[in-house]
Amino acid sequence: MSPRDEARILAIDQGTTNSKALLVGSDGRVVAQASAPASPTFPRPAWVEQDAMALWDSVLRAMEACLAEAGGPAPIAVAITNQRESALLWERATGAPLGPVVSWQCRRSGEFCEQLRRDGLEPFLFERTGLTIDPLFSGSKARWLLDQLPDGRERAEAGEVCFGTVDSWLLWRLTGGREHRCDVTNASRTQLFNLHTLAWDDELLAVFGLPRALLPEVLPSSGHYGETVALGLLPAGVPVASMIGDSHAALFGQGGHHAGSIKATYGTGSSLMMPLARPVISQRGLSTTVAWGTDRVTYALEGNIAVTGAAVQWVADLLGLDDFGRVAELALEVDDSDGVVLVPAFVGLGAPHWRQEVRGILTGLTRGAGAAHVARAALESIAFQVCDVFAAMAAEAGVPLAQLLADGGASRNDWLMQFQADLLGTQVVRDDAGEVSALGAAQLAGLAVGVWASEAELAALPRTTTTFEPRMAAQERACRRETWQRAIAQCLA
Repeated sequence: MSPRDEARILAIDQGTTNSKALLVGSDGRVVAQASAPASPTFPRPAWVEQDAMALWDSVLRAMEACLAEAGGPAPIAVAITNQRESALLWERATGAPLGPVVSWQCRRSGEFCEQLRRDGLEPFLFERTGLTIDPLFSGSKARWLLDQLPDGRERAEAGEVCFGTVDSWLLWRLTGGREHRCDVTNASRTQLFNLHTLAWDDELLAVFGLPRALLPEVLPSSGHYGETVALGLLPAGVPVASMIGDSHAALFGQGGHHAGSIKATYGTGSSLMMPLARPVISQRGLSTTVAWGTDRVTYALEGNIAVTGAAVQWVADLLGLDDFGRVAELALEVDDSDGVVLVPAFVGLGAPHWRQEVRGILTGLTRGAGAAHVARAALESIAFQVCDVFAAMAAEAGVPLAQLLADGGASRNDWLMQFQADLLGTQVVRDDAGEVSALGAAQLAGLAVGVWASEAELAALPRTTTTFEPRMAAQERACRRETWQRAIAQCLA
């Protein structure tokens, strides 16, 4: 057996509510894994943030537990995948955070975004970045953070302040403050990155009032980012060989390398993504983004849904239940939602509507409606929102989409996946690996360090999937979707 046959890659998956670490072998299978909570806080309505050092600590704890469980040789590379759009500033000299990590879910920069819209900048920004104006994206968060910092712009222009998405922050800490870099996928979610030149754009920076000296160097998703310092069981000198946003990593890990593939990641929010050979500016409420960068750049159409799994957690909190699983059990105590519909626009609606000012509604209530109906409506809202984005992507593609690839925590729920297939009238194929984003990042790192030679070799790695075929009658499907659209119209009004 060659050393490469024994190679292990440490994949860090830093998410909204937890940090995970997986050790992946050269056969593509998970050798060991661990996680640690990284809970957000909500200081004001529609504000969501995290403590940067607590987030880093959760990564350290997950890595240490994973490496302790595995034993054996040290990893030959580190891969990073991360919650996207969440952003922070830190001091270059000390590495000390200069404020919170402003979450992708946070709407605190909404007023500035509305000003950009009033100034007529939306067509320019959309054409240049592939992204509509919305507080979701990182550029407006960076401006807000800099505005809170005394002498912030002067310090930034002098090179004293670093801006980064979570991948940049983790790389900085892993390399002991030596490397300030990010990958092309995370850069493409900032609204500061030109989708056509694949570089930071001075005109975009001027729109957001941000000095170029703030920004990290942009690299492909697979490559050499730097080397680790010693951190517990992780030794010094291990190359960080991939960084990629979590939704992009999931598409790569699902094997969705070719046009016509479409995947949905079911998490706190959800992302549907479809790869493209070249950027296409959508007319249907979708974003164009970079899917990943290797020896070439692959683009993607994406639909971002702000609240999916978080809607079920909201119901759990409302009803005093423990978690997603208990809400799902309660939802199955009734045959249907009896007309109750939840539109979970807690922080506005994302794709394909992009209405940040609207808020959620619970409609269709009668005297007979109970907790189980509300629980079922929350679970159904996930599938309805995914269905809306899938329809927009099918229209944009101009061809029928034969199946939906599914991953993420909520995809473990068989009832939800069957309901999704029924609503779409299309096959849903769930990847049973469970941690597809981490596996996708590990595969990209493996390409960089020679564990695997090509995407074709990755496609041959063993995978297990579960397929859900649509069973709902067309008339019932149409009726359910019409009920949902009426609720959406109420919300938008």
